[in-house]
Amino acid sequence: MGLAAVIMGVSVLLSRFTGLIRDKVISYLFGATRESDLYFAAFVIPDFINYLLAGAYFSITLIPLLALYFGSQEEEGWKFFSSAVNWIGACIIVLTLVAMAFAKPLARIAAPGLPPEDLVRLAYFLRIVMPAQVCFLIGSCFTAILYLRRQFLVPALIPIVYNGLIILGGVLLRHTGMEGFCWGVLAGALVGNLLLPVLAVKFGGGLKWRPAFTHPGLKRLFILALPLMIGQSIVVLDEQLVRIFGSLVGEGAVSWLNYARRIMLVPVGVVAQAAGVASYPFLAQLIAQQDFQKFHATLNRALEGVLFLLIPMSVWMIIVARPTITLIFQQGQFGVEDTLATTRLLQISLVMVFCWGIQQIVGRAFYARQDTLTPAVIGTLITIVCIPLFYLLTVHLGAMGVALASAASIFLYTLVLSFWWSHKFGFDAFRGLGATVGKVSAVTVLSAAPAVSVSGIHLFDPALSPYLASLWQLAATGLVFATVFLLFSLRWIPHLVEPVLGKLGPPGRWLLGRSRPRSP
Repeated sequence: MGLAAVIMGVSVLLSRFTGLIRDKVISYLFGATRESDLYFAAFVIPDFINYLLAGAYFSITLIPLLALYFGSQEEEGWKFFSSAVNWIGACIIVLTLVAMAFAKPLARIAAPGLPPEDLVRLAYFLRIVMPAQVCFLIGSCFTAILYLRRQFLVPALIPIVYNGLIILGGVLLRHTGMEGFCWGVLAGALVGNLLLPVLAVKFGGGLKWRPAFTHPGLKRLFILALPLMIGQSIVVLDEQLVRIFGSLVGEGAVSWLNYARRIMLVPVGVVAQAAGVASYPFLAQLIAQQDFQKFHATLNRALEGVLFLLIPMSVWMIIVARPTITLIFQQGQFGVEDTLATTRLLQISLVMVFCWGIQQIVGRAFYARQDTLTPAVIGTLITIVCIPLFYLLTVHLGAMGVALASAASIFLYTLVLSFWWSHKFGFDAFRGLGATVGKVSAVTVLSAAPAVSVSGIHLFDPALSPYLASLWQLAATGLVFATVFLLFSLRWIPHLVEPVLGKLGPPGRWLLGRSRPRSP
């Protein structure tokens, strides 16, 4: 599980990096303008339809059933898989055609704050990116096969190919405005999300698709997926709510919020998402073996590891929020005022990063028990409660209110989800986490103090050399923070830091050797 987490962590890191390059190109060419707002708003309806068919979690609902049927008889497994792919493909194609036909009224729902002339261009963007959902959803079925085979490399490459083609389309067709990036989305989804996993399944173990539409397992798949289809969790709708309410603030707000969210999701993806994806097949297997003691112990270790990494990462990123935005985005059409606005939103978003980590793990623990209903119900109720909160904070605080509402909703969802898990399955998964959080927080505070002091030392004039000044702040504060954090962690929480160092190869083993007391 640790090796799988490392593979997926590196994948997400590279994916976030290419995603940042994509957003850097967008900010350089178009800044935080109406054109970039339209591009980001164009994903509201396609993403909602994807969530409506449980696309964000389809491979999760599919994996336990694939394991069951392939485990009993391979021929039966392929028949079930083919039936599922054929049905989901037919549904998403029909919904895509309907959405393209009604693009104009749907554009008004996606961005209610836009003037009528901009809604026409938004509808055009929507028609371009909408077919990408067909590739996403069908491709996720083939990705589930790869996860079942524990072949993590190709799934790790998918987002990199996707982002790479978006960048290529945007640069080659930059004379068309953001339209080029929309065509890049379609190309990236076709090549990266559909063709790549299909070929990987075919040449990595065999593919036996057939034109079947009936199988007894479809009923169970539908029962598992139905809560995710009906229930629209705040986790999957958060990005869409940010875009919808951001359109009410004014020009540039959607782009500021999007850029801030992209940076915030880097630690979430690299740590929490990677740990969740890697742990899920193992958790599902332990449930299948009825080994509940080991299941809870594995879940506890996953939560402990995620919190150990996310708490210090988010605090350090809050410290260096402005130089981060300056270095990545402040260039071309993206000016100093855009940097300041995005920095404030990023710092607000980073406060609740640890909650993203907890819900990624606990949510998959529910799915491993084939309980998709509980997270869906809780997520839907939290969404209903938080929509008025989004509106009130947006009206009174603008873009900052949108960011605050987003952070508050994720915190509330994580709190209720964790409470319900403890109520239903006991407290074993969370045993000792309070002490861990306390120790990690104390070490983080001790590490943050010298890092903040170093950030005040300016070797370069920020006004004359903003990029060198930002690079210096990131490097200096990062080195000081990491060094102090490592030293105190080895002293106070060695059981958490030693597994991490052990996976860093010779440098990590050298540090472990230096930290352990020598025998006389």
